[in-house]
Amino acid sequence: MNPQSITATIERALSAAGLDTSSGPMAQATATIRKALADAGLAQFDADSGTAVIDLPPASQAPAGLSDRFTSRTHTGAHGSRSYKLYVPPSHAGSAAPLIVMLHGCTQDPDDFAAGTRMNELADRHGFLVAYPAQPKRANANQCWNWFDAAQQTRGTGEPALIAGIVADIAAAHPMDPQQVFVAGLSAGAAMAVIVAAAYPEVFAAVAAHSGLPLGAAHDMPSAFAAMQGGPVGTKAPPARASRGVPTIVLHGDADMTVTPANGRSIVQQALQAFEQGATPLQAQQGLAAVCGGKQCTTTHYLDAEGVEQVVHCVVHGGSHAWFGGSAQGSFTDAGGPDASARIVEFFLARRA
Repeated sequence: MNPQSITATIERALSAAGLDTSSGPMAQATATIRKALADAGLAQFDADSGTAVIDLPPASQAPAGLSDRFTSRTHTGAHGSRSYKLYVPPSHAGSAAPLIVMLHGCTQDPDDFAAGTRMNELADRHGFLVAYPAQPKRANANQCWNWFDAAQQTRGTGEPALIAGIVADIAAAHPMDPQQVFVAGLSAGAAMAVIVAAAYPEVFAAVAAHSGLPLGAAHDMPSAFAAMQGGPVGTKAPPARASRGVPTIVLHGDADMTVTPANGRSIVQQALQAFEQGATPLQAQQGLAAVCGGKQCTTTHYLDAEGVEQVVHCVVHGGSHAWFGGSAQGSFTDAGGPDASARIVEFFLARRA
């Protein structure tokens, strides 16, 4: 809450209680409150008038470099336009950096998603770029990515093409490692991340799906709700799979009442099938049970013949429809459970040659 809001809230509360702050005993009490605000650095106190004078620093005195590092941009191409925010860590200079594309869930936006996942903090630590495409209300009233729309599920169409276009824009503007581009999402964003990774396997080196749905799970709104609740997928055939397996990490709570955990298992199965079809069958390690951030979780690792982890499935027992290990500064987060952001970054950056 900013200083103006604090002062205004106090004044409204006193007035609502029927207290006269301009004269009588309450005048002195009000002056004391105002002075306390000033002593806390929330205002300046004018001793002559007994009032608190708000003195906000100009925008130029904001934390140095923050506005320069987290900027709003717009991609425009043959399939339309989408705004997005790009975070560039202070360490980023001339060397090529990895890029993580983060797709928010319904009702969220880039700022909300960045705050909840704390992905920018990890970018500072590891030196990667982070892009947050924004789904506008004109595209979906609830700002959901339209993963359930058959017209948004293939290469060279709609939202997948827009997201791939954002990557191309960033590559043109910043030193970026084209072999280290990743996509992650929550809920509807996770479902779209799975679609985008399958549609553009040459662009995305790995995908992370947090509380999401598999490719081809729905083709319209009714089949979307059925899929979210664990019912049969749509009658239309799912879009073509990737020609090769894309490394995939799935996190899902087994108490998720919004997108049932069967969907997470289906994402894993699709990923395994893609690796098998690409003549790279994976071997499962037995699911390992552990305590993750105060919650029980079971993680199964799928390794290739060289022992490289290609698919990971983390089930958080008692976990709901929320980003695990997230910050309350963002929506749909759960401070408990495994640190999803850290685990995803670890999985992604292990792809480094």
